[in-house]
Amino acid sequence: MTDAPRHDAHRNTGTSDEHRAPPVPVLAPADRPTVSFELFPPGTTDGERRLVGTLHALEQARPDFVSVTYGASGRTRVTTRRLVTQILHTTSLTPIAHLTCVDTSRAATVAIIEEFLDAGVRSFLALRGDPPAGQVDWHPHPEGLHTAAQLVEVLRTVEAERCARSAAQVVRGLVKPLSVAVAAFPRGNHATGGTRADDVRALLSKQRAGADFAITQVFFDAPSYLALVAEARDAGVTIPIIPGILPATDPDRLARVGRLTGVDPPRALMERLGGISDPEAQHRAGIGATADLVEAVLAGGAPGIHVYTFNQHRPALDLLAATRLGRLPSNLTASPDHPSVP
Repeated sequence: MTDAPRHDAHRNTGTSDEHRAPPVPVLAPADRPTVSFELFPPGTTDGERRLVGTLHALEQARPDFVSVTYGASGRTRVTTRRLVTQILHTTSLTPIAHLTCVDTSRAATVAIIEEFLDAGVRSFLALRGDPPAGQVDWHPHPEGLHTAAQLVEVLRTVEAERCARSAAQVVRGLVKPLSVAVAAFPRGNHATGGTRADDVRALLSKQRAGADFAITQVFFDAPSYLALVAEARDAGVTIPIIPGILPATDPDRLARVGRLTGVDPPRALMERLGGISDPEAQHRAGIGATADLVEAVLAGGAPGIHVYTFNQHRPALDLLAATRLGRLPSNLTASPDHPSVP
């Protein structure tokens, strides 16, 4: 891997040279931007088989961590834990387990946390979570948690109680400290109807509860991320805020993500991609546009990128190659020859 993410040629993205982000400075190896990926537990046997190939391909990029999603109402609780455990014991990857407050009592949440900790999981992404399928509004469990900040507090409490019961756990905690990540929303949380200012206040609460860093929801313009970070810093948020990046290679997926998150992809980008009939050319154009976004946020001070893979390795690895963030061996390329989930 080279230390300075950059491009060798200007891409035809409709952005003039004078508006392009300044070059990212050359960094020492220890200061290189972090790289991480999001995965989800596959729902079929074929999906599980394909994910093995995806994990192998992503592992070659030597990411700092991978996160594993957790379905609404904990519907993927077992498969999430199984996938996280698989990653822990069969790969060199460091997994982060997503965890939500949805439709779960505090006691049940504690039990789930204990299960993950017993399995060797030391990193979590604490989320309030979206409403279950078919439910429009989010309603807390009568005996459950209401916010992600409360979930962070419970994670810290469970770890402290385990250490109080066992000196061995204290040692394990010193060797592998518990880390807790949280979500951030550059354009406000669509699920709650909140604004960016609301999210900054929530982010400060999560930090006070013990969050170590944040990962943003998807966004498509650097100013949204940079404004969130600036407002968060002004409010007293000091934890790192990692931008969540979706490779823009599939217009249909971009549209679905927009409907789900309330963050619509730029019309110009959708029109450009939609006007390209050749799949490979469309893929290259989408990677180019996403690489420009990555360079802009890194130039603005982002500590790294978190790539939403949808269990597909090729767009993620091509993005790393375009921004020179990847560390792939010379004999491995991000090609469709490695199986991934469509």
